[in-house]
Amino acid sequence: MRLRQTESLKAKLGIGAALLGGVTLVLAAILYLGMTRVADRLEAALATETRMARYSTLSREASTFIVIATETVQTERPPEVRAERLEPVSKAIARTFTLLRSDLEKAVEEARALGLDAQSRQATQSLGLARMEALLQNTLQALRSPERDRDRLRAYIDSFASGFDPLLNQAVNTEIILRNEVLAGIERLRARLSRIAIVTGIVSLVLVAGFYLLLIRPQFRRLDRLRRAAREIGQENFAVALPEGGRDEIGLLYAETDRMARALSERRDAVQAEWDRLNETIAQRTEELRAANTRLEEIDDNRRRFFADISHELRTPLTVILMEAQIGRQGGEGASDAFATIETRAARLNRRIDDLLRVARSENGQLALDPVAVPLERIAAEVVEEVQAEIDTAGLSLEVAEIPAVTVICDPNWARQVIVGLVRNAISHAREGGALRLSAEVDTQGAGLTLTDNGPGIAPEAQALVFERFEQAGRGRGQGFGIGLALAKWVVEAQGGQIALLSPVPREAAIGDAPGTKISVRLPRGSG
Repeated sequence: MRLRQTESLKAKLGIGAALLGGVTLVLAAILYLGMTRVADRLEAALATETRMARYSTLSREASTFIVIATETVQTERPPEVRAERLEPVSKAIARTFTLLRSDLEKAVEEARALGLDAQSRQATQSLGLARMEALLQNTLQALRSPERDRDRLRAYIDSFASGFDPLLNQAVNTEIILRNEVLAGIERLRARLSRIAIVTGIVSLVLVAGFYLLLIRPQFRRLDRLRRAAREIGQENFAVALPEGGRDEIGLLYAETDRMARALSERRDAVQAEWDRLNETIAQRTEELRAANTRLEEIDDNRRRFFADISHELRTPLTVILMEAQIGRQGGEGASDAFATIETRAARLNRRIDDLLRVARSENGQLALDPVAVPLERIAAEVVEEVQAEIDTAGLSLEVAEIPAVTVICDPNWARQVIVGLVRNAISHAREGGALRLSAEVDTQGAGLTLTDNGPGIAPEAQALVFERFEQAGRGRGQGFGIGLALAKWVVEAQGGQIALLSPVPREAAIGDAPGTKISVRLPRGSG
């Protein structure tokens, strides 16, 4: 919307500033002209003082001339002596006349600005100066002549004295009058400038007061009202009602602020409605999750009861089988081998049932550990015994390095199951490599087993994920109910140990051409 100039606050401020600036410029021009006039009059006053000083000099020189002339006449000096004695003073008087003529010529030019009367006075001064020069020349001419009559020469000197002195006094008086008039003019000009300055100052004060009271202060009030409205909006009180402030800039800002407050109020209501719907949705989803968790708890309870029941059902006949196998081994030599095999297989099945129960409990957050001092080679032997058949079936070869005679502090069943799980993972993911190696790592603080395969390895960006729960990242859970790497890490660290992964395997430690993966399980050392 285009504003009319009279309704624009910028235009009003511009007009007010122009008025104040105009008054200031007028006052500056008046002061400048006044100071110029004062300077001119001061120069005129100084010029009169200069001429009065020259007239004073001329008076002294004329007195000297009269004294010398009278002395030469009284002593009846010859004309050439009189001329010689009067030469210096006559030249000095001539120089003074020259300076006075120059001063009077300038004064006549400057008097044009002061009016016709001042110019006439300066012209009269020039005439008086010419008469004085004429008297001097006549007297000098008489004194330089061969005339020797003392009385006649004295008459010339008296005539010079009686004619020169009134002319000189008249010239001095005229200069005094001119000086006083100039000074009076300066005083009148000063009074006039003072009145002008006072009037201009009063006009400026009136304009400034009117500018402030009629334009600035009302705008400040409107801006204060706008600031209060902005504070209310900042405090989320959108019920602001600014009055219609006209069509100037602040009035338009009032209108825009009202529109903004209404828009924010509508937006707040919409957000509140969305928030209420979101809370309702969250409450609904929360109730659904609570119901799902209840169902999952029931399912988990049923699963754990199932594991407990099936383990109990399996363990009862296994106990009978073990007892009968032990009795059968004592019965005869031919049947002892068969019964020994039955006993071994039954004991292994019994361990698998224990493993099944451990996994079930651990996934429910109940990790029961029974750490004791266990020979590391015993754990390695049990691992090999349990996985050998699976390795043979997969067509892999398992190299078991020499295991030193050291003990570690751990739960032997969990430690065995962790290593068995690692082997089964390697069988699943590194079968194409054709080879596995089980070795030991021992130092003063700990000891453990390391499994190295000849598989494709694990990408660097995926290695940080393999120990995360529900992540496989190239390595996941093995077949059956073997534990995953996340649970393996939990079991090892719960016993004060560490589990680490390295892929690809350095060439000096690799068992083939493939990148390979090396997983180390480290446990605290025992005292043995």
